[in-house]
Amino acid sequence: MKHILTWVLLAVALLVVIKVARAVAFARRPDPAINLRSLTAPPSAAPAPVPGVPADLADLLEPIRAKHKLPALAGAIVTGRELAALGAVGVRRAGGSEPVTRDDLWHLGSDTKAMTATMLAVLVEQGTLRWDSTVGEVFKDLPMDDGWRAVTLEQLLRNRGGAPADLDKDGLWGRLWQFKGPPREARLELVRGVLKHPPGQVGTFVYSNAGYAIAGAMAEQVTGSAWEDLMRERLFAPLGMTSVGFGAPGTPERVDQPRGHRRGKPVEPGPLGDNPPAIGPAGTVHCSISDWARFVALHLEGPHGRGPGGGAALLKPESFARLHAIDPGPGDPYAMGWLVTERPWAKGEGGTGRVLTHAGSNTMWYCVAWVAPERDFAVLVATNQGDGRAPRACDEAAGKLFERHLAATKRGAEMAPTTSPPAATPAPTPVPAPGSGPG
Repeated sequence: MKHILTWVLLAVALLVVIKVARAVAFARRPDPAINLRSLTAPPSAAPAPVPGVPADLADLLEPIRAKHKLPALAGAIVTGRELAALGAVGVRRAGGSEPVTRDDLWHLGSDTKAMTATMLAVLVEQGTLRWDSTVGEVFKDLPMDDGWRAVTLEQLLRNRGGAPADLDKDGLWGRLWQFKGPPREARLELVRGVLKHPPGQVGTFVYSNAGYAIAGAMAEQVTGSAWEDLMRERLFAPLGMTSVGFGAPGTPERVDQPRGHRRGKPVEPGPLGDNPPAIGPAGTVHCSISDWARFVALHLEGPHGRGPGGGAALLKPESFARLHAIDPGPGDPYAMGWLVTERPWAKGEGGTGRVLTHAGSNTMWYCVAWVAPERDFAVLVATNQGDGRAPRACDEAAGKLFERHLAATKRGAEMAPTTSPPAATPAPTPVPAPGSGPG
């Protein structure tokens, strides 16, 4: 039995290494918009919109799900003001008959990171933490290598704090899998295990789940509350995100939610259905697509001093500016939980086409968000499978969602009534045609 457990832990560790490699490479992946036709081509057919009701995306998603042989696929188009379109197709469990619904829950993997960073921004605005709060200051009673003492909260959230890419040293990752105590204690075990070794090169980009776990533990240390409770109280409740949970969604032996899948086989929720809670701040949130859309809408509206749907702002505009700003140092253009790049289809009038994006996967689920602030929209895609087909399918679905939204926006502008001759407007930015390469 001991040998079997050892092999299981080794296999899981390998999967996590693969996950980290995927995340680091994400900024270099082709733009999903290469899946699109030019907007001069007839747009894909879409049901007529009903005011106040998200359009159904099932007709768009089902062919992609079937083509890539996924159990299920979900997606959404969101603007700062509304959830414009939503859909979910397929089954909760491969080989089963229970269909997914538009209210089902999806594991977000590393798309949790932007959520953790946003919650920490709330604590910063409240004066509980500072962006320059240091590891040495917050964990003053813990033994640590002196190299960690000056590392700041902001450096950890930008993946430039010297935190390691993996937790294999001294068998720490295996111990975290076997840890039976509360999640907060598991994170403290992680902190102790990491801080006793010198940090990597501080200021150099290294994608690190451990760095986000340490940042979450800093919030726990100064508030006395678990990261999970802080996320519910400081972020999810104010946004009305009622479906959120942590770990794999659903109830064992009841197919009440989608199951994650590894190599096409369903994985029951439970200890082996997700990564250990110790790295929760880096990637264990699950929620409905519509609740995920609420969070993303916050990042569309927040920079303008508004909340989702025009409601009250959760943070000041300058906090969002900081969350979305990249470090000028070498390495990937990583902000706080977002990769930042530019795409032609995201360019607004007088803008640069700046986009925020991130993928998430615990190797059993996969999701991706693309946020275009200048055009006030975002697309979200998720599937309950994590192998190589999942990123390809989600990119293809994202491309189709871009196409549908941008075509609908163009039609709406053409049909808008005017009482005087319209002012001259720039021609719409063309979207790359198939095979045209990265944006």
